[in-house]
Amino acid sequence: MSSENLETRERILKAALDLLQAGRGQGVRMSDIARRAGLSRQAVYLHFPTRAELLIAATHHLDGLLDVEARLRPSRTAGSGVERLEAYIAAWGAYIPEIYAMAKALLAMRDSDAAAAEAWDRRMQDMREGCAAAIDALVRDGMLAPGQTPEQATDLLWTLLSVRNWEQLTQACGWPQDRYVAAMQATARRLFVAESAPAARRPQRNSSPAK
Repeated sequence: MSSENLETRERILKAALDLLQAGRGQGVRMSDIARRAGLSRQAVYLHFPTRAELLIAATHHLDGLLDVEARLRPSRTAGSGVERLEAYIAAWGAYIPEIYAMAKALLAMRDSDAAAAEAWDRRMQDMREGCAAAIDALVRDGMLAPGQTPEQATDLLWTLLSVRNWEQLTQACGWPQDRYVAAMQATARRLFVAESAPAARRPQRNSSPAK
């Protein structure tokens, strides 16, 4: 892609994010984005054939701007499943306030706007994969709590860390951010982490004396 095309694409994505983060809700149309970017609608459609593609790309563009890969590195390089679970919750919990305006706009449009619904659902599936990876790390360590299956635990963690739950606790209940993260980590430990690792199998002794 030429530098000119890249620059145009960046302008479009920035315009889309600006409108989403301004809470425009139903007003975020292709024509609005084109106007904000100083382009024609045709120019926008050349880069993004559908509005859903544009909104999905805008959410991923925000991930890049906020360097989500660096934020997730402590989780991905954690030495144990428990450490990975807690690091993932810390990373996602700190990330929600920075994407909240965009998330709120997409959620407001979700029920009546198929493109917004697709963009939001794709973003949440990405987040669910992070939850699954944290649970899988517990499984590998033999530390997933009895009675939990990996699928059920992933579903529960995904729901626990939803933007709606963060909104309820921090906006409606007035919790500070550090309290929210600590509470989510403590709740996740109680739900998903076994009290102790299964006893390691001891090697059988050789019946013959060592030589």
